[in-house]
Amino acid sequence: MRMARILILVGTESGNAQMVADALKPVLVAAGHKVDVTDKAATVADLQSHEVFLVVCATHGSGDIPTNILPLAEALERGRPDLSGHRYGVVALGDMTYQDTFCGGGKQLDRVFALCRAKRLGERLEVDASSQPLPDEEALAWIESWKGLV
Repeated sequence: MRMARILILVGTESGNAQMVADALKPVLVAAGHKVDVTDKAATVADLQSHEVFLVVCATHGSGDIPTNILPLAEALERGRPDLSGHRYGVVALGDMTYQDTFCGGGKQLDRVFALCRAKRLGERLEVDASSQPLPDEEALAWIESWKGLV
């Protein structure tokens, strides 16, 4: 397995997505990757120095993307940059009590990266806050197989 430059993109409102990202970073570093974590990426330029993105995104409101990562989602959707040389994964956080909008933030970002022709690695992880109070535990189990796809 070769080393990849991974950017963990955090979309967070209450801090849960940041907690998950902070838990996943050392696992990826231990696997030999260079990993950066940001909750500030807003433009395509912010993505260019990494070939792999791991989106860790909460959902708020009516299935909405958190405000900190909304500018990036909008820039990607509007500009549709060619990200076909990039790969990505998605950890979506949601609450099944809101079935219609469950994991809406992560699902929207998944769709936007696909629109830009990035290649998704593995299945999207959808963590249900109503049944899993510690989203980092579920994400840590998921990352074990995901890191092998990078």
